[in-house]
Amino acid sequence: MIVPLLCFSGTMDAAEFRRRGREMVDYVADYLENIEQRPVYPDVEPGYLRSLIPTEAPLEPDNYDDIIKDVERIIMPGVTHWQSPYFFAYFPAASSYPAMLADMLCGAIGCIGFSWAASPACTELETVMLDWLGKMLKLPEHFIAGTHGHGGGVIQSTASEATLMSLLAARCKAVRRVQETNPERLEAEVLSKLVAYSSEQAHSSVERASLIGGVMMRKVPTDNTYAVGGGMLKKMLEEDRAAGLIPFYFCATLGTTSSCAFDHITELGPICNEENMWMHIDAAYAGSAFICPEFRPLLNGIEFADSFNFNPHKWLLINFDCSTMWVKKRQDIIGAFKVEPLYLKHENQESGLVTDYRHWQIPLGRRFRSLKMWFVFRLYGIEGLQAHIRKQVVLAKEFESLVRADKRFEICAEVVMGLVCFRLKGSNELNQLLLKRITESRTIHLVPCQLSGLFVLRFAVCSRVTDSGHVQHAWRQITQLSCELLQSDH
Repeated sequence: MIVPLLCFSGTMDAAEFRRRGREMVDYVADYLENIEQRPVYPDVEPGYLRSLIPTEAPLEPDNYDDIIKDVERIIMPGVTHWQSPYFFAYFPAASSYPAMLADMLCGAIGCIGFSWAASPACTELETVMLDWLGKMLKLPEHFIAGTHGHGGGVIQSTASEATLMSLLAARCKAVRRVQETNPERLEAEVLSKLVAYSSEQAHSSVERASLIGGVMMRKVPTDNTYAVGGGMLKKMLEEDRAAGLIPFYFCATLGTTSSCAFDHITELGPICNEENMWMHIDAAYAGSAFICPEFRPLLNGIEFADSFNFNPHKWLLINFDCSTMWVKKRQDIIGAFKVEPLYLKHENQESGLVTDYRHWQIPLGRRFRSLKMWFVFRLYGIEGLQAHIRKQVVLAKEFESLVRADKRFEICAEVVMGLVCFRLKGSNELNQLLLKRITESRTIHLVPCQLSGLFVLRFAVCSRVTDSGHVQHAWRQITQLSCELLQSDH
């Protein structure tokens, strides 16, 4: 039986793609230009979307115009607008027109760059872009791949993934080191003795990495600036070694999620090196700022690290996902994950000039993400990127000065970059109620953290287009709601 070849009206040819593509670019540009007119936080209940769409996919093709109408009818009412200048929650989700255009090209090329042979440009541009960015940060030479380097960089999906990769590589290295001197010790026994360490202020993904990696993790208490110092780590290492445990990994944080605190890596690095521990540095948000000379001293001590990671997709105008990670010795990470089936081998892999990035990550497949870096670096230049970061730091300082000028409020942590931690003087319940009122207003969006047992509000300058007027408007909204709250409380 011959089945006739059907031509569905719903398929899109090149001519229609050109037309619809122009329409989509206009839609995106209009969305971003007018985004502040939309409520930053959605007014929907959980499950709102299911009742608005059919329970099953259509049998026959839908009309494209109907899909676009449904974007406004169904999708946009449930969107938290991260690119809004009134979005002050979490940390920035970087976005720029050059990065969006590069993402379009990435989607069109559609390569899966697991090896050099799978798409040479995908691999080689990534290596060069990580070198460009490493030099912008003035990383030590051993992190730069060049043509003869032993280290190098890779794009991971998120900082969480980079942390996990570093922990798993460190675990593998530690087990091998123990078994070299004690070949009779079984891997399972060694694993049961391994201990990793991180700040008590570290992101939850660090603890999650230890759960996935099946190793114990201890949290190191911080000082009054919410940072880890060398003395406390050293004390814990001595206790654990005396108990027969094997310290093997420490994750330092530069720019913690709660308060943007900076662990003292110039103290911690030498300790990790002396103790034969892998030191990973997580600078997910703050790392972008190190391209500015005035912030680069916060990275002093990087020379002691085995790996380093930050997210250009947070503050460097490169769209998600683009989390950059460097390792001092690429063999440490490749050696932990290398599996070579015949179908992935290629004749150039032994040339010494080839990187097969599948050995550097959890997934096998990877997108052509370095295109975004290439477009953004070339169209902004280092000076343009520095100006973006400096502008947002100035805006955070402006907000800090507004808070300090109002005696009803207090600043809860030093304002170093684009994050201000503040609260109404009073109970945690009062501040929880204030945040609830702010969220319900849907005019601005903030999220909280806990510092020294206090419920604290975080004000992070996030959007590329946020300016002084938006900061002033946010402060007026916060003080107005605070006034209403304090009056009703009396």
